[in-house]
Amino acid sequence: MSRKKTLSRKKKVALLAGAVALVGGTAVALTGTSQASVACDGLATALANNERFIADQRANPDALSQARIANREAVIAQIRRQQAASGCGGEAGAGAGAGAGAQQPPAAQPPAAQPPAASQPPAAQPPAAQPPAAGGDVVCAGSTVTLSGEGGAPAASSNQFPLGTRLKVTNLDNAKSTTVEVTSTSGSCVLLNNQAFEQVREPGKFLIRKARIERVG
Repeated sequence: MSRKKTLSRKKKVALLAGAVALVGGTAVALTGTSQASVACDGLATALANNERFIADQRANPDALSQARIANREAVIAQIRRQQAASGCGGEAGAGAGAGAGAQQPPAAQPPAAQPPAASQPPAAQPPAAQPPAAGGDVVCAGSTVTLSGEGGAPAASSNQFPLGTRLKVTNLDNAKSTTVEVTSTSGSCVLLNNQAFEQVREPGKFLIRKARIERVG
């Protein structure tokens, strides 16, 4: 009887340990799924915001509408790539296709200007070889920078930094830089509004291919 009781206790301990391991594994799996879902929800929201912006520009066009639409289409193309890389489900992809299926090919500038931003890989030419400015943390290495087509005082929009964050954007092709505050949300690391972009652009260009982006506040 003593030996049977001992074996029974060992079996119970083994079963209890297995159950704990199973619960722990399930918790880890659920945590990973939750994080992926949050990322996909954020991308879907950014996509919907940009599609609404394009629809409003088409419904109420002005002299700058084509430039704004072209740049937001480039943002939408970038969001789609991020959705694919994040493994987001078919709902986000289907929504993006339905919202932009009849639009012009993604471009970072008005027709007949520079090549579209969507044709460039996200990591074009990382500016790692350039020394960062003192006190600034280099972020979004390899990102290109374009303009949002929005007016107002120099400002930026971003999908990675909260409102109020200060970013320094340097065009490495001409060494011009501007420091702006993030005032709205977009589908890219950073989009500059019209005035901010004018401070760093090269004549006739609507895209900064070699940019250094630093968080300074």
